[in-house]
Amino acid sequence: MAALFGARVRRLRLAAGLTQTELGDKVHVVGTRITQIERASGAKPTLELARALDVTLGADDLLVELWPYVYREAFPDWSRKFMEYSERAVVIRQYAAHVVPGLLQTEDYARAVLALDAMLDGEDQLEERAAARMGRQERLSSPDRPELVVILDEAVLRRPIGGHGVMRQQLTRLLDAAAERHISIQVLPFDQGGHEAMGGSLTILTLPDGSEVAYTEGSDYGQLIEEPVNVSRYKVIYDRLRAAALPPLMSLDMIRSTMEGNYRGANLPTRSERRRLAQEQLQQSGGGRLRGGGRRTPRDRRPRP
Repeated sequence: MAALFGARVRRLRLAAGLTQTELGDKVHVVGTRITQIERASGAKPTLELARALDVTLGADDLLVELWPYVYREAFPDWSRKFMEYSERAVVIRQYAAHVVPGLLQTEDYARAVLALDAMLDGEDQLEERAAARMGRQERLSSPDRPELVVILDEAVLRRPIGGHGVMRQQLTRLLDAAAERHISIQVLPFDQGGHEAMGGSLTILTLPDGSEVAYTEGSDYGQLIEEPVNVSRYKVIYDRLRAAALPPLMSLDMIRSTMEGNYRGANLPTRSERRRLAQEQLQQSGGGRLRGGGRRTPRDRRPRP
């Protein structure tokens, strides 16, 4: 795909009567960068550069439409296949053990996370990956947007990736996202102890035909699971995680408290209190799905003796 992209750029450049240096000047890169793109060598073009080339060469979005396929070539086959499934999924269920999922990351947080990759090959690749991650978020506001259900380990809230300023903006982003009808966010607190998904993250995708796939990921590995019997096992794990997590309203309270810097683990309600509060929230919502917002207090609630 990189070779195809480069060939298209060369053909359009020659049709426009431009040298590589002249085209580079128009899109604000050196001429040797255009040479690399046309020869499919060196770092792949960023999305921003693909857009600039498309406009300058009058490609009518051809280069922009090719770019995601060029980008995916940098990933193993199983990773590319997972990305393709994700773009078609109607429901995305995620458990995040270490960082906020890419679909909910702010740009600054995404850059900070991506910059931690020991295999990162320079600033161009960082820009490329950050642009791709932000581009994938556009689907959350599209007409065919998926339902997104996210469970965050408490560690995700506690680790200030990118510094406190970046982390505060990221937590604000989570609160804003939880206000959307198609997004649900829960937090799995430390006091729940060990669980079957420790050490990695888990994603379960429901596709338009009703079939499902699962994907597990660690710091340096990933595995795509497509066999129905194995996917079912991961669905059970996910359901257990969701049952152990705080209800949505309490989860958002924890995010707010973390952002304000006044959260203390000792103030967590007990499991029995959480079950009682979850039931109250369910009753207040008319038996429907629990969604984000401030904590409500029932009118007929009596003080404990």
